[in-house]
Order: sequence, then C-alpha cells, then structure tokens
Amino acid sequence: MYRNSRGRPGTVLAAAAVAQFVVALDMSVVNVALPAIRTALDFAPLNLSWVVHAYALTFGGLLLLGGRACDLYGRRRMFVLGLAVFALCSLAGGLAQAPWQLIAARAGQGAGAAAAAPAALAMLTTTFPEGPRRVRALGVWSAVNAAGGALGVLAGGLLTEYAGWRWVMLINLPIVAVALALALRGVPADVAPARRDKLDAPGAVLATGGVGLLVLGVVRTDTLGWTSPATWATLAAAAALLAAFVLAEARTTTPLLRLGLLRSRWVCGANVLVFLAAAGQFTAFYFVSLYMQQVLGTGAAATGTAFLPFSLGLIAGTVLATRLTATRTPRVSLVPGALLAAAGLAWFALISPDGGFLTDVLGPSLVTGVGAGLVLAPVAAAATTGIAPREAGMASGLMNSSRQLGGSIGLAALATVAAHRTGTATGPGALNDGYALGLALAAAVFVLAAVVAIVVLPRGRAVTPAPRSTTSTENHYQNQNQNQLEGTPS
Repeated sequence: MYRNSRGRPGTVLAAAAVAQFVVALDMSVVNVALPAIRTALDFAPLNLSWVVHAYALTFGGLLLLGGRACDLYGRRRMFVLGLAVFALCSLAGGLAQAPWQLIAARAGQGAGAAAAAPAALAMLTTTFPEGPRRVRALGVWSAVNAAGGALGVLAGGLLTEYAGWRWVMLINLPIVAVALALALRGVPADVAPARRDKLDAPGAVLATGGVGLLVLGVVRTDTLGWTSPATWATLAAAAALLAAFVLAEARTTTPLLRLGLLRSRWVCGANVLVFLAAAGQFTAFYFVSLYMQQVLGTGAAATGTAFLPFSLGLIAGTVLATRLTATRTPRVSLVPGALLAAAGLAWFALISPDGGFLTDVLGPSLVTGVGAGLVLAPVAAAATTGIAPREAGMASGLMNSSRQLGGSIGLAALATVAAHRTGTATGPGALNDGYALGLALAAAVFVLAAVVAIVVLPRGRAVTPAPRSTTSTENHYQNQNQNQLEGTPS
C-alpha cells in the first residue's frame, strides 16, 4: 500500500479533527433549517426529507469504497480530494435555487465525506502507534466527531434565525479551508508502492449498492412505513446485494473488505458497539430537539443552544476516557460509559409536557454527554486495534459505515415506534408520550452496547503487532494478521 511517513503528528491530528468535525456537523446542521428551506425553495412536503436523506445515502453507501481507496491511492490524496468535493458541493447547496439543486448538492457532500472521513481516521492510525498516544489522538478525533453532531443543532438554529438558511451550507467553506491548509502543511505526501493492488470493482459495486439500498429502505420508512411493499422490496434487494458482497469478498485476493478482519474480537465488537452507540446518540438528538420545539414551544436558536450542556459533558467524558484507557483496556471506559449514557437517556424519558429546560433537559444532557464521551473516545481505538497500516483505510471505512448505519437504522426504527405510540394525535401530551418512549428505547440500546463490551471485547490489553512485510495475496494477509487480530489478552 501507500507509504506515509508520520510528518507532523500534531498537524495531522488537527487536520483530521477539523475534517471530522465538519463531516459530523453536516449530519445535523440542516435539521433545524428545514422549515425555512421548505418555504424558500418551495419544497413539496414529501421531498423535504431528502435534504437529510441524500447526504446519509451517499455517505453511508460509499464509505467502504472510500476507505479502501485510501489504502490503494493514498490517504492524503483521498483526504484532500474528498474535502474539495465536499466544499464545492457546499457552495452549490448554498447557492441553490431549486429543490433538486439542493438535494444534488447534499448527495455530493455525502460522497466527499465518504472519502474524507475514513482517510482522516486512517491518517491517525498510521501516524500514531498503538498505545497512549493513539488513544489520546483518537480521543480528540472522537470528541470533535460527536461534538460536531451536537453543535450542528446549535449552529443550524443560530444560522437559520440570524443569518439565513443558506449559511447552514456556506459555513462549511471556511472550516474545510482550515482542514485543507493543515493537511497540505503537515500531512506528508503519499509515496506510491512498488506494486499496487487492483480495486475490487465487483465488491465496490455490491457494497455500494447493498449499503445504499439498506440506507434508502430505512430512511424512507418515515413516509412509506416499515410494512410497505416498497420498503420490503428495497430491504430484500439490499440483503441480496450484501450477501453477494460477502461471497465475492471471500473469493477475491484483493478484497474491498477482508472478511478476516471480522474474526478479531476487537474489530467485530467495536463495530457492533459503535453501531449501537450511534443509534442511541442520533435518536437522543432527534427526540430532544422535537420535544423542545413541538412540546415546549422553544425557538430554533434556543433549541440549538440547549445542546451545549451535552457537548460540554461529551468533552468531559472524552477527557476522562482518554486518561482511563491510556494504559488500560478500552473496556474500563466503554462499559461504565454505556451504562451512564443509558441512565441519562432513561432520565430523559421522564420528560413532561409541563417541564422545561432546567427540569427536563439540563441534567439528563450532562449525564448522557459524559457517558457518550466515555464510549465514543475509546471505541475508535478498539476498532483499529491490531490493524496493519496497509489496511487502515479498510478498517476506518468499516467503522464509519457501522456508525452511519447505526444512526440511520436506529433513528428510523425508534422514530417509527414513537410515531406508533403518538398515533394521529397532535397535542403536546401525545407527542411527549411518543418522544419519551423513543428515549427509553434509546437507553435500552446503550444497555445492549454495554453487554457487547462485556461479552465480546477481550479483557486484556491489545497486543501491538510487530511490523511485517506486505503482499497482495489473501493467504499471506491471513498468515500475517492471524496472531495480531485474535484479540488474545496479554
């Protein structure tokens, strides 16, 4: 694979963190602006959700391809290319004059993010060796990733109310400019290998199609429902493509996703855990935002501001997790963190139509934020434990895919349950009951994440793999990585 010297570690970390922040920001920044966007561009009601779905669809569908492309064509190259595409599409979205233009721009943003996000994580795992330095670096990366999602609600509310909805797109331009400047200054250029593996084209088509259809089927349940023939057909097609992808990857010598990675208890357990954590976190953002606006009658800017305590708790949890796991197994942070996040969401489930920010939002936000920080900071380190540098992009794409799929599927499933509880009623009391049920189920999801951390992740510290020579054949990969990916405690 491409060789990459470590360059300036601090600058690499800063570039990766800024890029991940803007990618996460765009997952939520448009949500509060949707009513203003609908009025300005004359969106049909059923089409408005595609401003959100288009980004999620291309981002989730292309992550595995983007991760593998980092390994084959260079991490810095894909990082810069992805950010450039992201910035151009942000500009196009900010200047959009018709609904289709904004939806197309959001899809382009997702494609750019699918290249930049795994490249950012891969740059960190190849720059910082396993141990305390990598834990600290990935702690920063995880914190800004989660904070980007939380602050996206704040930024979206403030920008929409005081600057106009177009700035929820244009705000990306200066942030991307900073990330690109840092990358060009401190991230070393990729050096081409003597021999480059071919891109697994059949695997890329099957993975992109399968994951894309899975996300499409799930996100459309808000309008079609889970029992719709169209939903079932889409999900069945996704399952068929993903099954074909698994068969194809088992037979090729240059896989998009080497299935042997999933035999690692660290990799497998961390990806399941991040799937569940993302489902709980995305759901919390969604229901709390709706509770404040639809039940308490809070404005867009005030709703966004209300998410600041969560962000502060998240930062505190990340700092604590980094210290706890610097010399110990990630389990010491993941298990209590998941349980603490579950407790915070269970507290959130006690919301009342007669409540307010101080009584129903502030305390649960701090508890949930600290718990989520304890989980999200070390999970990236767990998901990349024992990964050879030549497969850093592959592992990064897998983890980002798990996060994206967890958020999309978890939110769609729990929103459906909440809507079923609410029924056709539109009063604050009925809406409150639906949101409370969704938050209670999100708490249960974090409890399940704690169980996964206890049962699946190894108890001992990870074994740091020794440097080994590289080759393109699957048999050699298996021989080289068998010991380092078993997750056997030391």
